[in-house]
Amino acid sequence: MKLMILAAATLFTFTACNNASTDKTVTDTVRKAPAVQAEPSPAPEPERNPPVTENSAASALPAFKMLNAAGQTIDLAQYKGKKIFVNLWATWCPPCRAEIPSIESLAAKTDRNKVEFVMLSLDDNFEKAKNYAARNGMKLPVYYPAATLPPLFTVDGIPVTYIFNEKGEIIFQQMGSLNYDSEKFVEMLNS
Repeated sequence: MKLMILAAATLFTFTACNNASTDKTVTDTVRKAPAVQAEPSPAPEPERNPPVTENSAASALPAFKMLNAAGQTIDLAQYKGKKIFVNLWATWCPPCRAEIPSIESLAAKTDRNKVEFVMLSLDDNFEKAKNYAARNGMKLPVYYPAATLPPLFTVDGIPVTYIFNEKGEIIFQQMGSLNYDSEKFVEMLNS
């Protein structure tokens, strides 16, 4: 019995992270101030990890300012016209770090003229994410909020991934880690 409880706890730990130290969530921390220290904590309860949702009700791609690694301000909406893969992650989140190689592998199999990848760091400061990316040889561009997160990106746990079509509508969303290096995702992004 103890082994089953330990296995279940381990599964949830490696599915999604949140920073609920008392009643705070990633949403509260980032909405109030993007540069607040985020501390690792236990994974959310199972009901907070919704299953993969495909072809959900269309939601608009938010106009949202973010910084790239060179310190330039980029508006997420400027990528409209391409499919956009947005991943919310942080260096302190083990499931986030675990899924990055599969996202990079997926990116290598897509037409980068037609698909944009946005790895949006929710770390307490951008230097942590940039240093992590450099140390680990990340090839995908790393971004950081330059403004308060839009409602769509204010989430209770990470990683969270959204895929938008060329019209800026959500065609896929996932809370929790996933292996994105699959034919399903290659086809979704290249079709």
